[in-house]
Parts: sequence; C-alpha cells; structure tokens
Amino acid sequence: MNFKSFVEHYSEDMQTRLKENTWETKKHIIDKKLIPYFGKLKMCNITAQQIITWQNELINYKDDNGKPYSPVYLKTIHNQLSAIFNHAVRYYNLKENPCQKAGSMGKKKNREMLFWTKEEYLKFADAMMDKPMSYYAFEMLYWTGIREGELLALTSADFDFEKRTVTINKSFQHLNGRDIITSPKTEKSNRTIQLPKFLCDEMQDYLKMLYDVGLEDRVFPITKSYLHREMDRGAKEAGVKRIRIHDIRHPYVKHTTKIFSLRLMDFQAQAYPDARRKTRGACQLHRGGQSQSPVRPLCNRKQFS
Repeated sequence: MNFKSFVEHYSEDMQTRLKENTWETKKHIIDKKLIPYFGKLKMCNITAQQIITWQNELINYKDDNGKPYSPVYLKTIHNQLSAIFNHAVRYYNLKENPCQKAGSMGKKKNREMLFWTKEEYLKFADAMMDKPMSYYAFEMLYWTGIREGELLALTSADFDFEKRTVTINKSFQHLNGRDIITSPKTEKSNRTIQLPKFLCDEMQDYLKMLYDVGLEDRVFPITKSYLHREMDRGAKEAGVKRIRIHDIRHPYVKHTTKIFSLRLMDFQAQAYPDARRKTRGACQLHRGGQSQSPVRPLCNRKQFS
C-alpha cells in the first residue's frame, strides 16, 4: 500500500475523533507537505534516509520574501508524518516507524514570548479608541486572558452584569469559508471569569451600542485576521512593540495570577476614572445616520479631547 492510500485509512480512523478545526490543520499539512513527497511510495519501503532528505528540503525552504519555515512549524510537520507511521505500526502491522531513526526537525517552543507593561498596553488601547469594536475586543483579551477564538464566540447571553462574570464555553473558527462554533480548546477551558467593575461597565456600554444583535449572536462579528491587522495598526500608532495576540493572555493563565490582580488594582486606582471618561467620550454615537456595521459610527475621538 502506498502512502497516499494509507492516508485515506488514517483519515477514516481519525477524522471523527478530532475537532473540525484540528482535523483541517492536519489535513492541510498532509495534503501540502506529505503527500506530494511520499504519496506514491510504498509505506513499507520509505526509509529514514528519504525522510532526512525531505526534512532538509523543508529546512532549506524560503518563500518569495526569503523567509523560512519557523522551527515550530517544522516540528509540527514532522510530528504529523510520524503520527501517520505510528498509526500504521500500531494498527496496520507496519514493522517500524522510519521517523524514529531519522530523528526530528525544528523545535517545540517558538521564540520567547514578549509582554506589554501596563503603560504599553494603555498606549495601545488609546490608539484603538477610534474603532470601538477593536477597543473593547482588546480590553477583553488583555484584562481577562481569554483566547482569540473564545473572544470571537462571545454572545450577550454570556455576560452576567449583576454577578460581573463572563462565561467561556465555546470558541469561534473560520474554516473553508464557514463560521464554526466549537467547544473550547480543552475541558478546563470551560470556565466563568470574574470581571473587574470598569470592564463590566465598558462591556455594558459596548453592548448598548450594538443593534440588531440577539442574545445568541456574536458580539464581536470579526475574524482573527482582523484582530491581527488591528494589532499591527495599534502597535505602530502607539509606538509600542508588536507582540503576538496569543501572548497577551499568558501572564494571567499561569502561576502569575497574583501579578494580574495587582495590575488590575493598580489600574483601577490610578487609571480607571480617566480611562472611563476617555472611553465614554470616544464612543459617543453619531446623531445622524447608521453604518452597515453592527456598531454605530463614531465621532472622531480627538473632538472629545
């Protein structure tokens, strides 16, 4: 049996066991990086030397801008190939996994994560105020530590403003031109987060600005690509370093939760009154006309300075 034929068996065995977005990621790697090289080769004849040659081609690859694959991506590609061979060994009597002899490529951890100080974030947030949907989206990301997909799946029904909580029980993905709501990344990702008062007030302000949005409709009807473009724009305008959106959450999801609490208390004590005043001013509604966006258009923030 050749590699491409076995992948069909692998797909039948694995696809229904995985989330749709997880399988789509695997399928992309299989279709674009594995089958073109190994597709016609017999599974039992693929050697460690052939895998090393394939690895070297990927390691030496450069795109049109001269950029190579990241070490983490190389590791991910290799792991997928190894997973297919492991499946063949475990369930289809293949003698051995040649990836084990060839060794891995890339590395598990990516570049060192970067973080913003409170001052850097406030500069960034200030630059976001001309677009309220962007501003409130990053407020939720920064002060709650939720993931991008969790943010984009939020509905009005997830907020309890009396208890000052937001419930995280789903995630948003855009796959193959379709918007998909899935369960969160892990079982522990289902959680209820306590919101600080200022963030509760901000989100109430934001939800009042929305129109034609039901309790179960997404309150941030944007994409991850949009958030990344806004991150680029805001970091440039604010003059702060550009960090990954995913890195925003990490100070708050590990053992440094105490740091988050201290930052939050400090922010509320020093910046809350001024920030609330600026936010209310920046997010006043136009008295005339409406855009096609779920958020009503704004006056220029500088008019309220």
